[in-house]
Amino acid sequence: MGQQILRFSKLKLTGFKSFVDPTDLIIADGLTGIVGPNGCGKSNLLEALRWVMGENRPTAMRGGGMEDVIFAGAATRPARNFAEVSLYLDNSERLAPTGFNELDSIDIVRRITRDVGSAYKTNGKDVRARDVQMLFADASTGAHSPALVRQGQIAELINAKPKNRRRILEEAAGISGIYQRRHEAELKLNATEQNLARIDDVVEQLASQLLQLARQVRQALRYREIGEGLRSVEGQLLYRRWHEADTTKSRIERELIECTSSTVQAEAAVRSSVKVRETAEGALPALREEDAIAAAVTQRLFVQRDTLSDQEVQAIQLIETLTQRVAQLILDIDREGGLNRDAAETVARLEWEAKEIAKASEGHIEKLADATGSAKEAKQVLQDREIDLSEKTEDVARLAARHSSAQRLLEDNRKIQINSDAEAEKAGAAVVSSQSTLDQAELDFEIARRTEAQAEAAAQTAEVSFVLAEDARAETQSLEADARAERSEAEGEMNALRAEAGALAKLVTRETSEDGQILDRLQVEHGFEKALGAALADDLRAPEVDADGPSGWTVLRPYDDEQSLPKGVTPLTQHLSVPDVLARRMSQIGLVDSDDAQRLQSSLKPGQRLVSLEGDLWRWDGFRAWAEDAPSSAALRLQQLNRLEELKQSLERATARADGARQAHETLTVRLSDLADADKQARFARREADRLLAEAARSLSRVEADRNLAVGRLKSLGLAVTRHEEDAMAARARVKEADSALDELPNLDTARTEIEDLRMTVEAARITMMTRRSTHDDLCRTGESRIKRAQEIKTEVSGWKHRSLTAEKRMAELTERKETSEVELVAAQALPAELAERRETLSYEIKVAELRKAQVSDALSKAEGALRDATYAERENERFASEAREARARSDAKMEAAHETVTHAAERIADEHQKTPNQLLTLLGVTLDVIPEMEELEVEVNRLKRQRDALGAVNLRAEEDAKEVQKEHDALVSEKSDLEEAIKTLRSGIAGLNREGRERLLTAFEQVNSNFALLFTHLFGGGEANLVMVESDDPLEAGLEIMCQPPGKKLSTLSLLSGGEQTLTAMALIFAVFLANPAPICVLDEVDAPLDDANVTRFCDLLDEMCRRTDTRFLIITHHAVTMARMNRLFGVTMAEQGVSQLVSVDLKNAETLVA
Repeated sequence: MGQQILRFSKLKLTGFKSFVDPTDLIIADGLTGIVGPNGCGKSNLLEALRWVMGENRPTAMRGGGMEDVIFAGAATRPARNFAEVSLYLDNSERLAPTGFNELDSIDIVRRITRDVGSAYKTNGKDVRARDVQMLFADASTGAHSPALVRQGQIAELINAKPKNRRRILEEAAGISGIYQRRHEAELKLNATEQNLARIDDVVEQLASQLLQLARQVRQALRYREIGEGLRSVEGQLLYRRWHEADTTKSRIERELIECTSSTVQAEAAVRSSVKVRETAEGALPALREEDAIAAAVTQRLFVQRDTLSDQEVQAIQLIETLTQRVAQLILDIDREGGLNRDAAETVARLEWEAKEIAKASEGHIEKLADATGSAKEAKQVLQDREIDLSEKTEDVARLAARHSSAQRLLEDNRKIQINSDAEAEKAGAAVVSSQSTLDQAELDFEIARRTEAQAEAAAQTAEVSFVLAEDARAETQSLEADARAERSEAEGEMNALRAEAGALAKLVTRETSEDGQILDRLQVEHGFEKALGAALADDLRAPEVDADGPSGWTVLRPYDDEQSLPKGVTPLTQHLSVPDVLARRMSQIGLVDSDDAQRLQSSLKPGQRLVSLEGDLWRWDGFRAWAEDAPSSAALRLQQLNRLEELKQSLERATARADGARQAHETLTVRLSDLADADKQARFARREADRLLAEAARSLSRVEADRNLAVGRLKSLGLAVTRHEEDAMAARARVKEADSALDELPNLDTARTEIEDLRMTVEAARITMMTRRSTHDDLCRTGESRIKRAQEIKTEVSGWKHRSLTAEKRMAELTERKETSEVELVAAQALPAELAERRETLSYEIKVAELRKAQVSDALSKAEGALRDATYAERENERFASEAREARARSDAKMEAAHETVTHAAERIADEHQKTPNQLLTLLGVTLDVIPEMEELEVEVNRLKRQRDALGAVNLRAEEDAKEVQKEHDALVSEKSDLEEAIKTLRSGIAGLNREGRERLLTAFEQVNSNFALLFTHLFGGGEANLVMVESDDPLEAGLEIMCQPPGKKLSTLSLLSGGEQTLTAMALIFAVFLANPAPICVLDEVDAPLDDANVTRFCDLLDEMCRRTDTRFLIITHHAVTMARMNRLFGVTMAEQGVSQLVSVDLKNAETLVA
């Protein structure tokens, strides 16, 4: 017995196709036959088995959709809503894969429900279709197993391409599951590599996006600053537009009043000119009517004159026509007389020719009868000679065929002998070559194994280098981004400080006096500027002068009696440094808190003053000044000076910081560029190492396959040498036999000489027959031509006589027409004189009518001139009035436009600021006098807008977006490392699957090839056959070709055999697979149909042998009585009800036992 396999025990169908009732098909050991008439549902059992094992193609179920497997109803049965098929497996020996191996039996159920779909269960638990398919694939069976042979599948196997036949070997090797897993792994690998490439792109995009977000944060700050200035300038522009529109509206109102007055005057002038034009128009109708009448009379006379001219031309043409007609009729009469004379002469000639033909025809019938008898006699002689020639020719042809067959047999056997000798020599040389190829393959295999190990080590090294380079690049990139942001921030701060310091320096320089100010010599602590400005006010702008100089400060000696400040008052001099010229003034100024100043003011001595930090002033004489009432320009200038000094110090610090940040950023940029190049090189090195590893693996597999093929080829070549030597010996014997048979045949040349003599006799008889037949044919043609000519003469005589009679009638008609035309000619020649008299009368009437029309036209012309003058005057006045109305309309339009402009400007102010124009002016805090002109405001607005637009799209959420992008970047970097690990694992797994698949496939090929050769010899009672891998050196990609040589025939491919031979060969291949890797079940659907009784017996013997050597259980669907008799049990499929199948069974072995 063969190896242990899963055992199929029972198939149960419910509502599947025609099996509407629950039906059990017991699958026992040995041969189980299924019989029944055509169309009863036998093949449905095979389809149910394929369906429960995972078949998902509706076409394989002979349906348009998968729901077609559900019972569709019959005449006596309603349709079902579901179909269910159960398959029971015996797992008592625990041979099932992990996950299905807990119980002694496995119950696999597939159920499909209409509009829901199908589901699988194993021992009551829901499972995936993939799990069921993998279960059967690991058991060397499945829905697409070659062991399930449906109708026509033998023919498909015969006609299949070599690569499609390779599936036979895959089933034998049991690597269908490996193929499934490798395909899934390759799909996962491709998807993972695509994901890795996408993640690389996304990581680079996120890094650049982080840099962009840093710039966007700075842009957002600048955007807000520009927006504030733009809103202020736009407010001033709106007010300026409203004010100018209101001024324009007042001016247009004055213009409208002037245009209205001009319009009234112009319309009065139009009414006066209209009355004058109407008077002129009243005199015109009578004159125009008189002019029309005179023109009509003149026109009518002109028409009559033209008509008279046409009549004269027609009279002349009529005279010419009638003259030509009379002349033509005379000619026609003469021609008809000549034709009448010609007809009489022709009739006489034809009658004479008819008499001559009658004389020549006398005795023609007797001559024709004699010629006919001679021709028949010559024909009979020729036929007798041809019959003798034909019989002799057939005898010679048969002799020539025997000679040719014997010669061809001799030549064929000689060729076979030569070819067999040559093939034996070639096979011997090929044996030597194959041995050297095998030795080289062994050497290449060792080299490829070492190369793969080196490539794997290089790939690991490249992977480590790549990870280190990637980490260094990522770290440096992060540092570079931070440095870039710090540099950008420092440069922005430096530029802002430089701009502010430059503007403030220009302002301070512009306000500096040419003579110098005492203010410029003071140094005040920050925060005390307003206090000093309140104390000295505009006195600070005076310069220091000599005693006899202009206005200004001059140096005086100190007070003899120094006045002290009230108790609790701090001298202002403690917070500033002053020149000596201000010593007296500054010694009498104290600094107090605003709350204590009023209490201390009464304690002041003459000349003393108190000031606060806010700029409030209290003098000794009772005067008090608040800071907000009179802000000091000196205090403002002191603040500007202090601020300028602070800006200079800050600018120095910012410049130093910016220089440091720039140097750090440039250093990191150079380092990042170097690391990026190193990362690219490491990435390229890793890819190159992976490529070399894959090439090494493929090379190892290819070399291993070459080695195995070389071993098989060496064995087959040894057998070929022996076979060719035996063929050469047999061919030599056949050459001797053919040569002896050729010598025993009669002489072919003598027989051919006799044929030539007989052929000459036949040719002489044929010439005699042809001569006599020609004489007979000439007599027939002469008689027929005479009869035909006599008939033609009779027809021509009748025609000429009829033509003579017609000519006489024609002459009478022409004479009558000539007389009529001469009468008409006389009448036409009198007509021109009458027309000349009528022309003279008409010319006088035309002169009178033209004189009358000229008089009327003069009067009408004068009246029309007066009307034109009146109309021109009216049109001019109307034009003036129209221009005045247009001017008024334009003023109205301008007024309306101005009103709309004012309203629109006010509405825009209300929409944008929710204020009236005057309220907007108050809100802006400026007066109309200080608001620039509209052009300047528009220039400023455009400048600010350009600055804002130059910023481009501004992201106000840049900081939040940067945090989110950084988080996503870190997550993708982590995911990228996981994907790289997964790719390495998948590549290693695919390489292992390929290695295992090649080893198992080559082992199966050797075993199946050996089994196939044995089974082929058994089925055919001799001969030989073998399997050959073609089209590729890789066994996993190669095709399978079948080479066969039945007994007594040449070695050829499967497609060149007869139908029965092809079927037996395909069966031998299928059963060879069983011997190599027995499937749990084999279903053969009417595969014995092309076989005769003798081959069916061989087929059944082979089935018995398979049952003894394997544990495979066979289901045989057949119509053949011999096959039925060899079954262990039979199931009959019947269809008692139309469209409903039922199953009945009988155990033939038990029946034999009972009979015995």
